[in-house]
Amino acid sequence: MEKAGNQVSGEGNVPVKKTSMEILLGKMRRLPGLVWQTTLKVGREDPRRVIHSLKVGLSLTLVSLLYLLEPLFNGIGQNAIWALMTVVVVLEFTAGATLCKGLNRGLGTLAAGMLAFLIELVADKTGNVCRAIFIAVAVFMIGAATTYTRFFPYIKKNYEYGVVIFLLTFNLITVSSYRVHDVLKLAHQRFYTIAIGCGICLFMSLLVFPNWSGEDLHNSTVLKLEGLARSIEACVKEYFQEPESHGIEQNLPDDPIYKGYKAVLDSKSNDETLALHASWEPRHSLHCYRHPWQQYVKLAAVLRHFGYTAVALHGSLHSEIQAPYSVRALFRDPCIRVARGLSKVLMELADSIRNHRRCSPGLLSDQLHEALQDLNIAIKSQPRLFLGSDHNKATNMLAVAAATANHKSKKDSEVRLSSVKTDTSALLEWKSKKSGDQFKESERKTLRPTLSKIVITSLEFSEALPFAAFASLLVEAVAKLDLVIEEVEELGRLASFKEFKTGDEIIVCCDRTQRKNTGVSQPQYTSDMLG
Repeated sequence: MEKAGNQVSGEGNVPVKKTSMEILLGKMRRLPGLVWQTTLKVGREDPRRVIHSLKVGLSLTLVSLLYLLEPLFNGIGQNAIWALMTVVVVLEFTAGATLCKGLNRGLGTLAAGMLAFLIELVADKTGNVCRAIFIAVAVFMIGAATTYTRFFPYIKKNYEYGVVIFLLTFNLITVSSYRVHDVLKLAHQRFYTIAIGCGICLFMSLLVFPNWSGEDLHNSTVLKLEGLARSIEACVKEYFQEPESHGIEQNLPDDPIYKGYKAVLDSKSNDETLALHASWEPRHSLHCYRHPWQQYVKLAAVLRHFGYTAVALHGSLHSEIQAPYSVRALFRDPCIRVARGLSKVLMELADSIRNHRRCSPGLLSDQLHEALQDLNIAIKSQPRLFLGSDHNKATNMLAVAAATANHKSKKDSEVRLSSVKTDTSALLEWKSKKSGDQFKESERKTLRPTLSKIVITSLEFSEALPFAAFASLLVEAVAKLDLVIEEVEELGRLASFKEFKTGDEIIVCCDRTQRKNTGVSQPQYTSDMLG
């Protein structure tokens, strides 16, 4: 028996299907709790966001006094709204972003006002008709030229917002001057109100709990190095775990290995933006030199290139073809030692950047070199695992030959049958063409996974082949480590980091160790060490 079309009769209890209205009401009931959880999560991730929100609210309150207080409103008038718009548009999260927008807006407004005043002086000496034509031509030429300059790479990167404000202000003043004769007073009032808005924004950004873009870029570089270190070490440890010890598989967004290198791969636009805004910030530290913010961008590019290897290593964990655990266990110790050495070097690099200190001369220690040599020796000691046995090779070759001969014989029989077809068979074939094509398509989709498995089986001449790929990626990560070290050393040189001293404490994986200046040279590693 059915009830309202939502319940089906039968054995057992069948759940009633919810209507669209019930689903909507359920979502609305959950909405307040979801909003509250999101609010708490955003504030916990970065408490500075709460402070910035309060700063914006206070700035808007201060600038609204131009309207609320009668003496201020009488002196400025309706143009006070421009100060409110300036605060909304200019005040950003970091001081560098606010300076970039504020100075661009101020310079653009000042330049547009001066040019509009010159255009007005020239237009006043002509007649009414000629004045309109002159203003139209000026608007066209300035608009076209200004828009074209926005495509210049340097202008687009540093002053695009100022160019837009210049174009907007120029057109507003120039066009309105045709009907409003006191254009100079109008330009002065708008410039004053915009200057008031920019001044409030700069005061809040630079003096009230400032957030510096340079510090964000510096700290994000440290976090990226630490994330890569944790990802590689955890990836190698998970690869060599016993099959029984594997827990429940995590979703990719929740995987800590994925989180470690994802922050590196997704940081390109954010790093470039932070470096641009940091270049606008004053030298608020004790050092008066110009900080090499673009070197952070270069280092981030090298880290992304290094992160691709971490992605490939993580992909080996989820590969369809895996080496048996008995094979992986033979090389477990040297691989884990290599990963531990990689992680240690990356953590030391992160610690040196965090403390504004140069890298240790013996950063690439003998331990990492010895681990690579042990891995090379272990691989060379098991040649049959990587080359395979003659029996497997012969079996696979016979299987391929038999498959080829079978395919050829079927093709020849089809040719012979087609040569003796009658008109009746051709007619029957034409009638069943549609149904036959559909059946072949479904059969092809069914056989495709089976055929791929047969091909993979024919190529299984070495059980250790997946491990060889994993080991090659691990050695490649060591080779790329040299590039990371070079960029960090260049950053320390350009930023005048303090020299490394004997006895400096280096934090590695939450353990405090001391490294002495032994003067060990940095060996070069390549994938040839796999033999």
